[in-house]
Amino acid sequence: MAFTEEQIQKLNQEFKGKQPQEIISWAIDQAAKAVVTTNFRPYEVAILHAVTQVDSSIPVIWCDTGYNTPNTYRHAEELIDRLKLNIKLYVPKQTSSHRDAVMGIPGIEDPRHQLFTEQVKLEPFRRAMEEHRPDVWFTNLRKGQTALRDSLDVLSLSKDGVLKVSPFYHYSDNELDVYLEERNLPNEHKYFDPTKVLENRECGLHT
Repeated sequence: MAFTEEQIQKLNQEFKGKQPQEIISWAIDQAAKAVVTTNFRPYEVAILHAVTQVDSSIPVIWCDTGYNTPNTYRHAEELIDRLKLNIKLYVPKQTSSHRDAVMGIPGIEDPRHQLFTEQVKLEPFRRAMEEHRPDVWFTNLRKGQTALRDSLDVLSLSKDGVLKVSPFYHYSDNELDVYLEERNLPNEHKYFDPTKVLENRECGLHT
Protein backbone atom coordinates (compact mmCIF):
# COMPACT_ATOMS: atom_id res chain seq x y z
CA MET A 1 0.00 0.00 0.00
CA ALA A 2 1.43 3.36 -1.04
CA PHE A 3 -0.28 6.73 -1.25
CA THR A 4 0.85 9.88 -3.01
CA GLU A 5 0.69 13.24 -1.26
CA GLU A 6 -2.13 14.21 -3.63
CA GLN A 7 -4.15 11.13 -2.63
CA ILE A 8 -3.55 11.83 1.05
CA GLN A 9 -4.73 15.44 0.68
CA LYS A 10 -7.89 14.25 -1.06
CA LEU A 11 -8.57 11.64 1.63
CA ASN A 12 -8.04 14.22 4.38
CA GLN A 13 -10.77 16.34 2.81
CA GLU A 14 -13.06 13.30 2.70
CA PHE A 15 -12.33 12.42 6.34
CA LYS A 16 -13.38 15.80 7.72
CA GLY A 17 -16.46 15.14 9.83
CA LYS A 18 -15.97 11.37 9.80
CA GLN A 19 -16.10 9.48 13.10
CA PRO A 20 -12.77 8.12 14.38
CA GLN A 21 -13.86 4.49 14.06
CA GLU A 22 -14.82 5.05 10.41
CA ILE A 23 -11.32 6.34 9.73
CA ILE A 24 -9.75 3.48 11.71
CA SER A 25 -11.79 0.85 9.87
CA TRP A 26 -10.75 2.33 6.52
CA ALA A 27 -7.06 2.37 7.50
CA ILE A 28 -7.07 -1.20 8.81
CA ASP A 29 -8.64 -2.35 5.55
CA GLN A 30 -5.69 -0.79 3.69
CA ALA A 31 -3.02 -2.18 5.99
CA ALA A 32 -0.85 -5.24 5.68
CA LYS A 33 0.42 -4.58 9.21
CA ALA A 34 -0.89 -1.85 11.50
CA VAL A 35 0.32 -0.74 14.93
CA VAL A 36 -0.73 1.87 17.44
CA THR A 37 1.82 3.67 19.59
CA THR A 38 1.17 5.04 23.05
CA ASN A 39 2.89 6.59 26.04
CA PHE A 40 -0.29 6.70 28.18
CA ARG A 41 -0.23 10.48 28.32
CA PRO A 42 -3.46 12.50 28.71
CA TYR A 43 -6.22 11.40 26.31
CA GLU A 44 -4.24 8.42 24.95
CA VAL A 45 -7.06 6.22 26.16
CA ALA A 46 -9.21 7.58 23.32
CA ILE A 47 -7.02 6.22 20.51
CA LEU A 48 -6.42 2.95 22.37
CA HIS A 49 -10.13 2.42 22.88
CA ALA A 50 -11.14 3.43 19.35
CA VAL A 51 -8.51 1.28 17.59
CA THR A 52 -9.03 -1.82 19.71
CA GLN A 53 -12.79 -1.60 19.19
CA VAL A 54 -12.05 -2.19 15.49
CA ASP A 55 -9.13 -4.63 15.91
CA SER A 56 -8.57 -6.02 19.40
CA SER A 57 -5.37 -7.83 18.37
CA ILE A 58 -3.49 -4.83 17.00
CA PRO A 59 0.03 -4.49 18.47
CA VAL A 60 0.20 -1.59 20.93
CA ILE A 61 3.77 -0.30 21.04
CA TRP A 62 4.69 1.30 24.36
CA CYS A 63 8.13 2.89 24.52
CA ASP A 64 8.52 3.42 28.26
CA THR A 65 11.23 5.99 29.00
CA GLY A 66 11.51 4.72 32.57
CA TYR A 67 10.62 8.18 33.89
CA ASN A 68 6.84 8.00 34.01
CA THR A 69 5.02 9.10 37.13
CA PRO A 70 3.56 6.43 39.45
CA ASN A 71 0.11 7.63 38.38
CA THR A 72 0.94 7.04 34.71
CA TYR A 73 2.15 3.51 35.42
CA ARG A 74 -1.04 2.73 37.35
CA HIS A 75 -3.11 4.23 34.52
CA ALA A 76 -1.22 2.10 31.98
CA GLU A 77 -1.83 -1.10 33.93
CA GLU A 78 -5.52 -0.26 34.26
CA LEU A 79 -5.91 0.27 30.51
CA ILE A 80 -3.85 -2.80 29.59
CA ASP A 81 -6.21 -4.91 31.70
CA ARG A 82 -9.46 -3.16 30.87
CA LEU A 83 -8.94 -2.88 27.10
CA LYS A 84 -7.02 -6.19 26.84
CA LEU A 85 -4.22 -4.39 25.03
CA ASN A 86 -1.73 -6.42 23.00
CA ILE A 87 1.16 -4.51 24.55
CA LYS A 88 4.63 -4.64 23.01
CA LEU A 89 6.93 -3.00 25.55
CA TYR A 90 10.20 -1.34 24.56
CA VAL A 91 12.56 0.20 27.09
CA PRO A 92 15.98 1.91 26.92
CA LYS A 93 19.06 -0.32 26.92
CA GLN A 94 20.32 1.48 30.04
CA THR A 95 18.32 1.61 33.26
CA SER A 96 17.07 4.95 34.55
CA SER A 97 19.05 4.43 37.78
CA HIS A 98 22.29 4.02 35.83
CA ARG A 99 21.56 7.06 33.71
CA ASP A 100 20.57 9.14 36.73
CA ALA A 101 23.96 8.38 38.28
CA VAL A 102 25.99 9.48 35.26
CA MET A 103 23.78 12.04 33.51
CA GLY A 104 20.53 12.72 35.33
CA ILE A 105 17.83 14.42 33.24
CA PRO A 106 19.59 17.19 31.32
CA GLY A 107 17.70 20.42 30.79
CA ILE A 108 16.58 21.26 27.27
CA GLU A 109 19.43 23.80 26.92
CA ASP A 110 22.01 21.19 27.97
CA PRO A 111 23.93 19.70 24.99
CA ARG A 112 23.42 16.25 26.58
CA HIS A 113 19.64 16.53 26.23
CA GLN A 114 19.82 15.26 22.63
CA LEU A 115 21.74 12.17 23.78
CA PHE A 116 19.25 11.66 26.62
CA THR A 117 16.33 11.80 24.17
CA GLU A 118 18.08 9.37 21.84
CA GLN A 119 18.66 6.90 24.67
CA VAL A 120 15.25 6.95 26.36
CA LYS A 121 12.89 7.48 23.43
CA LEU A 122 14.26 7.53 19.89
CA GLU A 123 16.36 4.35 19.99
CA PRO A 124 13.61 2.22 21.61
CA PHE A 125 11.10 3.61 19.10
CA ARG A 126 13.32 2.80 16.10
CA ARG A 127 13.87 -0.67 17.49
CA ALA A 128 10.12 -1.19 17.82
CA MET A 129 9.37 0.01 14.30
CA GLU A 130 12.18 -2.09 12.81
CA GLU A 131 10.82 -5.20 14.51
CA HIS A 132 7.18 -4.61 13.55
CA ARG A 133 7.67 -2.91 10.18
CA PRO A 134 4.14 -1.44 9.99
CA ASP A 135 2.66 0.19 6.94
CA VAL A 136 -0.02 1.91 9.03
CA TRP A 137 0.76 3.70 12.29
CA PHE A 138 -2.10 4.93 14.49
CA THR A 139 -1.26 7.93 16.67
CA ASN A 140 -3.15 10.42 18.80
CA LEU A 141 -1.61 13.53 17.24
CA ARG A 142 -3.97 16.48 17.35
CA LYS A 143 -4.09 19.93 15.83
CA GLY A 144 -3.00 22.64 18.27
CA GLN A 145 -0.42 20.53 20.15
CA THR A 146 2.72 21.86 18.43
CA ALA A 147 3.62 23.90 15.35
CA LEU A 148 4.70 20.72 13.54
CA ARG A 149 1.46 18.92 14.32
CA ASP A 150 -0.52 21.91 13.05
CA SER A 151 1.04 21.22 9.65
CA LEU A 152 -0.23 17.62 9.55
CA ASP A 153 -3.75 16.18 9.25
CA VAL A 154 -5.70 12.97 9.89
CA LEU A 155 -3.42 11.22 7.39
CA SER A 156 0.26 12.00 6.91
CA LEU A 157 3.41 10.15 5.91
CA SER A 158 6.29 9.45 8.29
CA LYS A 159 9.83 10.12 7.10
CA ASP A 160 10.05 6.37 6.40
CA GLY A 161 6.90 6.38 4.28
CA VAL A 162 4.60 4.81 6.88
CA LEU A 163 1.01 6.06 6.73
CA LYS A 164 0.30 7.85 10.01
CA VAL A 165 -3.37 7.91 10.95
CA SER A 166 -4.59 10.33 13.62
CA PRO A 167 -8.37 9.77 13.88
CA PHE A 168 -8.83 12.42 16.62
CA TYR A 169 -6.73 15.06 14.85
CA HIS A 170 -9.52 17.66 14.77
CA TYR A 171 -10.81 16.95 18.30
CA SER A 172 -10.45 19.53 21.08
CA ASP A 173 -9.85 18.58 24.71
CA ASN A 174 -13.52 19.27 25.41
CA GLU A 175 -14.63 16.95 22.63
CA LEU A 176 -12.31 14.23 23.91
CA ASP A 177 -13.67 14.74 27.42
CA VAL A 178 -17.14 14.00 26.03
CA TYR A 179 -15.82 10.92 24.18
CA LEU A 180 -14.30 9.56 27.40
CA GLU A 181 -17.29 10.43 29.58
CA GLU A 182 -19.77 8.74 27.23
CA ARG A 183 -17.70 5.55 27.39
CA ASN A 184 -16.77 5.78 31.08
CA LEU A 185 -13.06 5.81 30.24
CA PRO A 186 -10.39 7.08 32.67
CA ASN A 187 -7.91 9.80 31.77
CA GLU A 188 -4.42 10.58 33.01
CA HIS A 189 -3.12 14.08 33.78
CA LYS A 190 -0.12 13.49 36.08
CA TYR A 191 2.12 12.74 33.13
CA PHE A 192 5.74 13.82 32.63
CA ASP A 193 7.84 13.46 29.49
CA PRO A 194 11.50 14.21 30.30
CA THR A 195 12.40 14.49 26.62
CA LYS A 196 9.90 17.27 25.89
CA VAL A 197 9.54 19.10 29.24
CA LEU A 198 7.43 21.77 27.51
CA GLU A 199 4.14 20.75 25.90
CA ASN A 200 4.85 22.63 22.67
CA ARG A 201 8.19 20.90 22.04
CA GLU A 202 8.68 17.91 19.76
CA CYS A 203 10.85 15.03 20.93
CA GLY A 204 11.77 13.81 17.44
CA LEU A 205 9.39 10.90 16.83
CA HIS A 206 7.19 12.81 14.39
CA THR A 207 9.79 14.97 12.64
